[in-house]
Amino acid sequence: MSDCTGRIVRAIAGRDKGGLFCVVGVDQGGERLLLADGKRRKLARPKAKNQSHVAALTEHVHGFNHPAIQKLKQGEALSDKELRRALAAFRDQLEV
Repeated sequence: MSDCTGRIVRAIAGRDKGGLFCVVGVDQGGERLLLADGKRRKLARPKAKNQSHVAALTEHVHGFNHPAIQKLKQGEALSDKELRRALAAFRDQLEV
């Protein structure tokens, strides 16, 4: 599995089905993605979700380059507020 930190995904299974999340890491086994949205799932306690239960969306919106996502990819500290704003900006681009 390549490094997928910073990708934006949509949950396609489970109780959070349809929700937008950002991949903030991979669990120790390397099998599950750690997801956060800054509201229900904070960065301090990300949701571990099987990779087959999410659909990658970043490829559908070309040129999405939010500063918060860049900070996450570089390993810098990120706040839940910044993550929420990045997901909101992504959601707005999806609707256009």
